[in-house]
Amino acid sequence: MIVENTQTQMRKGILEYCILSIIAKGETYASDIIAELKKAQLLVVEGTLYPLLTRLKNNGLLTYNWVESTSGPPRKYYVLAPEGKAVLEQLDKTWKELEYAVHTAVGDRNK
Repeated sequence: MIVENTQTQMRKGILEYCILSIIAKGETYASDIIAELKKAQLLVVEGTLYPLLTRLKNNGLLTYNWVESTSGPPRKYYVLAPEGKAVLEQLDKTWKELEYAVHTAVGDRNK
């Protein structure tokens, strides 16, 4: 139980960072975000993604555009807001610091 809880907390902690990073590449549809996360082996379902996107939008980090679709209803494409870009830059720095700290702390363990 302890391992699963720790793994879940670790994944939750980096999920927002990964989502912001994916959207930073350009206007992105939710299913494309899920596909990118699956490719990175961060499996996320729509029921997890949409509330997260809504929270990021409500915090001013994202905006969205409705785009007409040729195969159904209009689609909502997400874009980083200026505040989202600033937050992502800070998270990039934090990630590099954490990556260094983890590699330094556990790097010699497997030798």
